[in-house]
Amino acid sequence: MDFDLPEDVVAFRDMVRKFASEEIKPHAREWDEQQHMPKEFLQKLGELGVFGILTDPEYDGSGLGYLANVVVWEELCRHDAAVGFLLAGHMGLCTTHIHLAGSEEQKKKYLPKLATGEMMGAWALTEPDSGSDAAAMKTKAVKDGAGWRLTGTKQFITNGSFADVCVVVAKTDPDAGAKGISAFIVEKGTEGFAAVGKEDKLGMRSSDTATLAMDGAYVGPEALLGKEGDGFKDALRALERGRVSIGAQCVGIARGALEDSIAYANERQAFGKPIAAQQAIQFMMSDMATEIEAARLLVRQAAVALDTGEDARVPASIAKVYASEVAMRAALSAVQIHGGSGCTKDFPVERYMRDAKVAEIGEGTSQIQRMLIARELLKAG
Repeated sequence: MDFDLPEDVVAFRDMVRKFASEEIKPHAREWDEQQHMPKEFLQKLGELGVFGILTDPEYDGSGLGYLANVVVWEELCRHDAAVGFLLAGHMGLCTTHIHLAGSEEQKKKYLPKLATGEMMGAWALTEPDSGSDAAAMKTKAVKDGAGWRLTGTKQFITNGSFADVCVVVAKTDPDAGAKGISAFIVEKGTEGFAAVGKEDKLGMRSSDTATLAMDGAYVGPEALLGKEGDGFKDALRALERGRVSIGAQCVGIARGALEDSIAYANERQAFGKPIAAQQAIQFMMSDMATEIEAARLLVRQAAVALDTGEDARVPASIAKVYASEVAMRAALSAVQIHGGSGCTKDFPVERYMRDAKVAEIGEGTSQIQRMLIARELLKAG
């Protein structure tokens, strides 16, 4: 497959690469320690046009598509993968779900503000007792006049503490299984809807991850996103697209691990010469480079499938599971190459390792991805 990038995508990539080096790299350690990403940084992302890559121009986005998106995510996540998690909640899931299932009125109301960063988005599916088995959710939406009342708890919600708008998936017919699940757009400030706790995570620490509680939160009929009963189906469509972007996030982590290892190995002296001269180190870096290139190609292949309207379910899962595991292996190798220094916060490779582990779990664990791939393979057989 030809992956020559269009000139506008190359120009955007180069601009984002420079931005990441100047605006993310110097602050990544501080943000990780403080578990916070400044609002001013989010404003800069909006001004750069990052939030609108997947949004059509009629809604104030650039509409560059998924190939451009994964190229940009790789650059941003090379220095801090938590930026990718913020984008996953905001544009990968919230914006995408509205784009896929929203009415024209909902799109006009929310997409322009999400595309520019005037509004920040979140997406709420996971619960304390339903992660991979999302259809087992307990959050319910009960009819109240023309609208609905939402009750339940959502956990591990990216951007949950500060998002202006959140897509909430809830049961509207408890007896209908996955076909009894619907989605709703809930705005910040809705009575009975609040963030009640922030997670203290292993990795992706500068990305906000919160618990959301709903206690009879009322939303009007205009809040129903898509058709009643289609919420779970639409959520899976959003997740499929989000996994491709998470794959790019993982390529960014792995690339950072390799590039930092090369720099360290050329500087670190042992036995009278740089450790880069040692064959053992060379082989580790060669394996990292080979796997990163393969992961990048898988991610871009899945992105092209989305851009051309092909069935991307299997390519998305393959890209996500492979790229996330490559990121973990690359980060472990980077720590090994750095030796004792790799176990300190003086070098970012320990953070890459923590972030890579979270990426193996978020938006569908490696085991879930393998299950989805096998399911499609067996259908084909």
